[in-house]
Amino acid sequence: MDMQKFKPTKVVFPVLFAVAGLFGCSQEEDFVSADNLGQSAVSAATDGSVATNVTFRGRHYIVQSTAEKLPAGLENQIRNANGKVTSLLSQAGVATVYSEDPNFITKASKISGVRSVVRDINVQWLKPEDQKVVELEDYGTPPASGDNDRYFDLQWGHAAIKASEAWNAGYRGQGVRVAVLDTGFDTDHADLAPNIDMSASKSFVTGEGLTYALSGVGSHGTHTAGTIAAADNGIGTIGVAPEAKLILVKVLRDSGSGAFSWIMEGIVHATQQGADVINMSIGAAIPRNGKFLDDNDTPDDPTDDFIVSDTKAVQELLNALSRVTKYATKNGVTVIASAGNEANNGNTDKSLVHLPSGAGSVISISATAPMGWALNPATTFMDNLSSYSNYGISDVTFAAPGGDYIYPGNEIATIGGIRQYVYVFDYVFSTGSNLDPTKASYYWSVGTSMAAPHAAGVAALIVGANGGQMAPALVLARMRATADDLGSPGRDPLYGYGRLNAFRAVTAN
Repeated sequence: MDMQKFKPTKVVFPVLFAVAGLFGCSQEEDFVSADNLGQSAVSAATDGSVATNVTFRGRHYIVQSTAEKLPAGLENQIRNANGKVTSLLSQAGVATVYSEDPNFITKASKISGVRSVVRDINVQWLKPEDQKVVELEDYGTPPASGDNDRYFDLQWGHAAIKASEAWNAGYRGQGVRVAVLDTGFDTDHADLAPNIDMSASKSFVTGEGLTYALSGVGSHGTHTAGTIAAADNGIGTIGVAPEAKLILVKVLRDSGSGAFSWIMEGIVHATQQGADVINMSIGAAIPRNGKFLDDNDTPDDPTDDFIVSDTKAVQELLNALSRVTKYATKNGVTVIASAGNEANNGNTDKSLVHLPSGAGSVISISATAPMGWALNPATTFMDNLSSYSNYGISDVTFAAPGGDYIYPGNEIATIGGIRQYVYVFDYVFSTGSNLDPTKASYYWSVGTSMAAPHAAGVAALIVGANGGQMAPALVLARMRATADDLGSPGRDPLYGYGRLNAFRAVTAN
């Protein structure tokens, strides 16, 4: 890290007040809200018995084979069943298909070697409409670290996981490739651009490119990417693994919605592009009873929406995603996902399955946070389980900094030259997008979406310390052996195997 000093400069940047949420409804494309449901669906949707953040996707299907690989000649057989293959995830035994034939499922299910045919789903994975932006003015340079990256001293999460100690030991993610599956990205951001591999980056979202394009300040994808690998370049923030390369993969619309199949395609793409780590700060709690809204192939006419119950669909979607994540793991990719923000106790509530964190071979991350960190950064406990974080023995593998918003006071504090409410400093600070390529943007946010990239950064440091390649099972073992065991001894429902410790992860024998 450089130790130069900057002259005071006036900079305006936002503060994001919202959990990076998982639930919610959008009225775009195939999504419906309680306000525009058909009458038959209103009561079920409003009483919580139906997942209104999920709809079956009209005319789109996911086909799985009985074996891990797709049967030979499947495309021709799908065509004979009046379908068109839109993507072949051959090594995972999964294909996505478009068909206008209302009997396609029946016809395709008869193909030899086919295990199942289910409707694809659209999900509101994130809830950007909850974001509230507040501007402030910065006249200072962070005094505590002496680093010339202007906002490094706001990144308490790095202190919690001892990231700078890992850097001082010589480990900064060199030679590691991290894929970020998320919404759009600010590819021109001064902190990200040096580390982005644009040739490997791609959007799978119909009608939207890789770049974040919503007005206002934000970009969930940019925020998570910056936590992982913002360059140590003397400008703004620093990623946990500042010398790792980023593969940016857009699998959600900038509005936070997206097809289930896009995520699977993104995982396969990242694997084929040589990713060592995949981060998915996305998620949705899917009802195991399979009660969803059906768009009935006419999303422009919400009056015909109705409720369907398809338990098999949930089972098969989970199985398909698990095949794809296991494919990635078999090919050397450590897969990490956020545990979810519903404050759900997975030990007692078995009605939901959280995806993608609940898929096979995925490392699931719960969120931790301080309370009033700005009042005493040196001694404040930073490892409370965040108030919104999901938890449960089988639901959490590790914990990492995600921030929280529950500090009760309205005091004002100054950290690194930034004067702000104390509770704001308990959020996670990272890169954002304001659609102006000449001005780097930053904001605070909260969620397990913010915890997962801290974990992905630690995984990148581990792989880099191993020379740039490492089997996922060994990465997991190293994370497990070096995490700080904060809860009950061993794996516990709050922290899993513990809150990750970057320094111990790269230096322990």
